[in-house]
Amino acid sequence: MTESDQSAAAAGRPKVATERAIVLLGAPGAGKGTQALTLAQRLKVPHLSTGDMFREHVARGDELGRRAKAIMEAGELVPDELVTAMLAHRLQQGDCAGGCILDGYPRTLGQAQALDQMLGGGRRGPIVINLRIEYNELIQRLTGRRSCPKCGQIYNLYLKPPASEGLCDADHTPLIQRTDDNEQVVRERMAAYEASTRPVVDYYRGRETFFEVDGSGTPEEIAAALFQVLGRAGTQAEA
Repeated sequence: MTESDQSAAAAGRPKVATERAIVLLGAPGAGKGTQALTLAQRLKVPHLSTGDMFREHVARGDELGRRAKAIMEAGELVPDELVTAMLAHRLQQGDCAGGCILDGYPRTLGQAQALDQMLGGGRRGPIVINLRIEYNELIQRLTGRRSCPKCGQIYNLYLKPPASEGLCDADHTPLIQRTDDNEQVVRERMAAYEASTRPVVDYYRGRETFFEVDGSGTPEEIAAALFQVLGRAGTQAEA
């Protein structure tokens, strides 16, 4: 057993046999979710969203789900230990044997260290890509975001406005703004990111498997840059 294996076992986290995980980092609004879905489809590997995992465990009513539900209903943050346990459980499933895309994990330094232990540290640690984007553009992306409650189409008042102000192009339904997209909440989310997730970027920076991509282009341009990076890292997408 390697030192990494021993550390994982001592911490109660099972060793996960999987190909390289791909981690997307970036501030809120950087487009991680969109790009994670694109990568998963092209690479034919599962897209692992911590939000989806929470909902699945809660819906099943298993032990992890009951613990998470009780914590969230109390208005508290789910601790790293529980988030990591959910991810470890998911990574052991057979569809992760060929790799995976991680969306929403790691968010803290403790989670990043736990992921290294699960994947084998330096030998099989994750490929990490940070989507870099200017602060003011992020504010525009988030505060300008509007959605159609009927069809789900997403718009942006600054970058992709609807043809008719305030109305969906497809069905003319009045557009809505998410409660967490107002400027005060957005700035609070950015401050929380700087405090908890920025150290994760610094943790990975300097590794051979750490890359940065300009996140200010179109989704198609960003995806093309991501696949260039993955090609250099030895990960190829199927045509």
